[in-house]
Amino acid sequence: MTNAKLARDPQAAIDYQNLSFNPDEPEPLPDAMFQYPVFEEILHLLGTHLTDLYSPEVVFRSSNTFICYDPTDLNVRVGPDYYFAFGVDAQAIERAKLYLPWVVGKPPDFVLEIASESTAENDVTNKRRLYADIGVPEYWRFDRTGGDFYGAPLAGDILANGVYQPVDLTTEPDGILKGNSPALRRSLCWADRMLTFYDPETNQYMRNLRAERARADAERTRADTERTAKEAAESQLEALVAELRRLRDE
Repeated sequence: MTNAKLARDPQAAIDYQNLSFNPDEPEPLPDAMFQYPVFEEILHLLGTHLTDLYSPEVVFRSSNTFICYDPTDLNVRVGPDYYFAFGVDAQAIERAKLYLPWVVGKPPDFVLEIASESTAENDVTNKRRLYADIGVPEYWRFDRTGGDFYGAPLAGDILANGVYQPVDLTTEPDGILKGNSPALRRSLCWADRMLTFYDPETNQYMRNLRAERARADAERTRADTERTAKEAAESQLEALVAELRRLRDE
């Protein structure tokens, strides 16, 4: 399954009739309501960042597709909360609806799981072993609660000689927890129950959705203030012109 034809067309490697699941309808997240705010941040921040780093045609990112890791049985699969791979044919993977490492030519470069009550134990045990076996270079876990589910707000692993080694994390004076991601060229951060990202080169945090919304609200407030002031000035001018006309006509 690794010939040139399959590398160009992953669909040729898939017998969809023998799948026990529908790749068009990924299994729903059991705790989607709890996890959604983090997904919203990820899709907003990383979508823009990855597009800046790589051409859209060569970076595949997903939060609702399966990775199949047994070439003899495509029903053996895992569904990360979020993952991406660069240097791949993103459009071919999208057409295939499944991520097949032996066809794509590599495992995903980055996997992130978001803690929830029903998935936490599996994330820190079985999935951690599985992602190492698949060869995922970076595996991260984010816990909105600050550690109720994972035992820590944030944890990352880097693959070295087939074994995950924990990422060294630092805590800033303001309580923000950081860990560097080579794949992202940024640090993942746990900050006030939300996931954000830090650029060590510019010494700046990527602006999250709350900051974007605050900025948009401030822009709207400024525009409303300027419009109100303009309307008031125009009204005063009209009143002054009317008064001058009245005085002239007397």
